[in-house]
Amino acid sequence: MKDAFGTPQSLLVLGGTSEIGLATARRLIARRARTVWLAGRPSRALENAAAELRTLGADVHTVAFDALDPTAHEQVLGKIFAEGDIDMVLLAFGVLGDQANDEAEPLAAVRVAQTNYTGAVSASLVCAGALQAQGHGSIVVLSSVAGERARRANFIYGSSKAGLDAFAQGLGDALHGTGVHVMVVRPGFVRTKMTAGLAEAPLATTPEAVATAIEQGLRRRSETVWVPGALRFVMSALRHVPRPVFRRLPD
Repeated sequence: MKDAFGTPQSLLVLGGTSEIGLATARRLIARRARTVWLAGRPSRALENAAAELRTLGADVHTVAFDALDPTAHEQVLGKIFAEGDIDMVLLAFGVLGDQANDEAEPLAAVRVAQTNYTGAVSASLVCAGALQAQGHGSIVVLSSVAGERARRANFIYGSSKAGLDAFAQGLGDALHGTGVHVMVVRPGFVRTKMTAGLAEAPLATTPEAVATAIEQGLRRRSETVWVPGALRFVMSALRHVPRPVFRRLPD
């Protein structure tokens, strides 16, 4: 159960090697979270992440999870919830893709969409059902400002995040009043290994800043969190830029 301040004491990270996911886990462990599940493809990186979190005092477990295998989600995630209540599920998996390559290779584009959207839909619904059954909990979904208005430079990734964002908002509405809280997090450019080598966008942020925003959002029971907060106003303006003008904006 969450403590008196609303801080989760148990956490499931879907995408167990995500830098944002691990930054969030570290922050919540410092705030009394004691049980952490890292779900991801088996790898040395996943085990190393678990070992690091254990040094912070948490009871950390790893579980094999593949976003691209939704037929296994109910079984895999069901076993985790069978071990005890989970206060928070952080949906942190996703791929950026390679826009130029993915346009030329449709199956690669489909893989981006399946990972970021259909895999997330499956996992979120399974977790939502489990949280409803236990009567409490939060689902935190890592969306992106890229989903607010898809740009030429990353419309495949952006469209997958747009779908995820709309789904998560609808899920939050469907779960309203059940005791299950859904929070959509919309970071801008985050400095991670996934974005290394890319031109940095204005208002770039870090995994640690996103983790801080997640914790604050949980305390406030927020439904939408922008990181940094100024992006709320930037994207509000960009949504209304005429399309011919929008096309000429730098990527």
